[in-house]
Amino acid sequence: MPTLSPRASHRAALAAPARRSPRSCRLSLLTFACAMAFAAAGTSRTAHAQQATSPALASVRQVALPAQPLGQAINALAREWDVAISIDASLSNGKSAPAVQGSMTLSQALSRVLAGSGLVAVSSGSAVIIQRPSSAQGATTLPTVLVTAEGAVANSMNLQQPVASGTLGNRSQLDTPFSTTIVSSQEIENRQVTTLGSLFAGDASAVPAGATYSGRPNYLQVRGLRLDDSTGAKINGLPVVNYGVEMPYEQFERVELLKGLSGFMYGFGSPGGIVNFVTKKPPVGDKPVRSIDIGYTSDHVWSQHIDLGDRFGNDGRFGYRLNATHEEGTTYNNGKINRDSVSLGLDARLTPDLLWTFDGLYQKRRAEGTVYVNTSSFTGASLPSALNGRTNLTSSDNSPNKTEFYMMSTGLQYSVNADWKISTNYSYTRTKKRYQEDYLYLLTEGGDYRESVFDWANNFGFHQMQVMADGKVRTGPIEHQLVFGAQRISQYTDTASNGSFGSIGTGNLYDDNTNVYNVTRIPQTYRAIDIRQNVLFASDTVKFNDQWSLIAGGRYTDYQQKGRNKAGDVTSTYTKNQVFTPTLALMYKPLATTTIYGSYVESLEAGTIVSPIYTNANSVLSPLKSKQYEFGVKTEQDDWSATAALFRIERGAAYVTPDNTYVQDGRVRFQGLELGSIGKLTRAWTAGANLMLLDSEYRRTASLQEGNRVAAAPRYVVALQTSYDIGAVPGLSVGMDGKYIGRSNLKSNGTLPMPSFWVFNAGASYHTRVSSYPVTLRLAVDNIANKRYWYAQGEDGLLIGTPRTVSLNAKIEF
Repeated sequence: MPTLSPRASHRAALAAPARRSPRSCRLSLLTFACAMAFAAAGTSRTAHAQQATSPALASVRQVALPAQPLGQAINALAREWDVAISIDASLSNGKSAPAVQGSMTLSQALSRVLAGSGLVAVSSGSAVIIQRPSSAQGATTLPTVLVTAEGAVANSMNLQQPVASGTLGNRSQLDTPFSTTIVSSQEIENRQVTTLGSLFAGDASAVPAGATYSGRPNYLQVRGLRLDDSTGAKINGLPVVNYGVEMPYEQFERVELLKGLSGFMYGFGSPGGIVNFVTKKPPVGDKPVRSIDIGYTSDHVWSQHIDLGDRFGNDGRFGYRLNATHEEGTTYNNGKINRDSVSLGLDARLTPDLLWTFDGLYQKRRAEGTVYVNTSSFTGASLPSALNGRTNLTSSDNSPNKTEFYMMSTGLQYSVNADWKISTNYSYTRTKKRYQEDYLYLLTEGGDYRESVFDWANNFGFHQMQVMADGKVRTGPIEHQLVFGAQRISQYTDTASNGSFGSIGTGNLYDDNTNVYNVTRIPQTYRAIDIRQNVLFASDTVKFNDQWSLIAGGRYTDYQQKGRNKAGDVTSTYTKNQVFTPTLALMYKPLATTTIYGSYVESLEAGTIVSPIYTNANSVLSPLKSKQYEFGVKTEQDDWSATAALFRIERGAAYVTPDNTYVQDGRVRFQGLELGSIGKLTRAWTAGANLMLLDSEYRRTASLQEGNRVAAAPRYVVALQTSYDIGAVPGLSVGMDGKYIGRSNLKSNGTLPMPSFWVFNAGASYHTRVSSYPVTLRLAVDNIANKRYWYAQGEDGLLIGTPRTVSLNAKIEF
């Protein structure tokens, strides 16, 4: 999907008329009626300008900014208040901000920083926009708001934007000593993202490993390692289990990717990294958020989405943000999709210093039509020719995957003074997964296979309670940013007691599947894994001067993991107390816009249940330990930004033996280089490139694996993107991106090469107004060349590449 560069002076949306099913029409009419009701309520507001007094703008902070370039001063304020602040680079070029010191609100700080610049700050949703005063402001006391991506800049990697770093607290990407990526809500909208793999299309280190209409849509490979099913995802920095869940991306303000180990920041987890989904928040100022959009994706999938947010009460003390989506239709491979998603964000300034927040998300989704191809029984030397992505090889059941996902979190944040705050929160997640997945065991290069059906059910749950304090102290000339706290975590996995995994017939990849599976099963589950963690953590960011700083942190964990059989008997136990996972980083800033860093981190990842497809099915494996070393540089300039990182990850090895047993034995080593840059080539033309070179190796393993490259880990990946604003048609932007996945081996013994491939995507967006309402029309074409390709889902796992698909979207704001 392409990365587009819509102009900052325009905004989004329309609902295009189309022939619909009665049910979809009823839902659209209901959505429209609700929206109009909110619109009517909104128009009754008084039309007099007021000082925005949302929790973010009203909170007081201690500010100590030196005189510096205006852009740097604004970025410093965005980090301090953890608010997205957008400004076109052309407005800040050549301008300076005066020194600002004292205790003040964000509004007050911005007023002082912008003094004499000829610019003003206005609120838009959960973002703040810096702009020139418009002529409309002279005619009315209400500010005319220019809307951009919420904090995102099209020609930038957004390195100044805040990224959640777990127990290190919120800090900008530029000041995080690890490799990170942020995808903004506007980019999600422009590229019409519907899959986790396409979400990070511009990042070469992130490789798709799942299929959206399958039982594994959440699979993503980062730096050659697949993210953990139970700990690889967070929502607002809090743990969720998203195994089998394709998230409702249109309901997120941004999505963050922290690459590599996350041991100190988030506790147990895969060394591949963490994906953090940030939900949409109540508006920052007194301007409400109201929009409706309708989308279409080939071959016949329709969606409707509504986004509403506002503040109410004395001085805007209370705020809400509501998102709801319905998606339904026939997919490109003649499968079916039916999804309902709703999310709600609330906040309340209970006192000037005490903030309460609540976030909830619910999704029910059924998707079908995708098969999983396995090569563990394959006898050939090379894979069969790749299939057209529209091929449906499911048996009579059509391979359904049903998930029900719940998430809620609530918390309090108390500002002790301008330097210190204390927070406490509780989060709960539950995922229910029911699936009948068609496994095609590939046998020959001619495409013959043996088919089995994986008829199963799982439940996953996560509870976390956390209390944390962070603040600043000084010891002489040295400043300390301190974070410390405690967590109590409980996690469980239920698996099927009456599930089945058995053969139903044979076939060939190039023929229709005539196998029949007509078993009706009421799934029963039992508690297979219980995990308990008690955690203490602390970190100190020592700032010696404006150039040098040191981060030292540690996490002590008491960890207990129990595995049970169907009768409830404990069959395995792993207990380890006072597990210490440290983080150490040194950062040097030769310029305020550039950071050079070196970091070291350790991590543990929880043991998993072996899949029923292996001979040691349902065994519970022990946790694995990992280490990571990383050296990098990040820089963000007015018209371009760039990053580079060298990394080395060492981890316990897991692979499949010749007798189809999944074992943990020896070590694996991943080391590589990441390079990325994006910038403006001309006023209208933006281009970017991203590269990952990866060297991986099995060490101290069985002789068949020793010295081989790690299965399914490509040697190199390239991602390209470009966008162009069409000057002859104001508001029209076009874009294109492409990704090259290099060659890898599908087996840990170094055999069965996976061919390399390119996939290109294109799109356009048009921003205009209809009867004074901002409207945006969007088009995205994925795999424009209709490339046929296989892609890997770990060792021995294959998926059919997605064919050319067309997506349209119309959005109106009111």
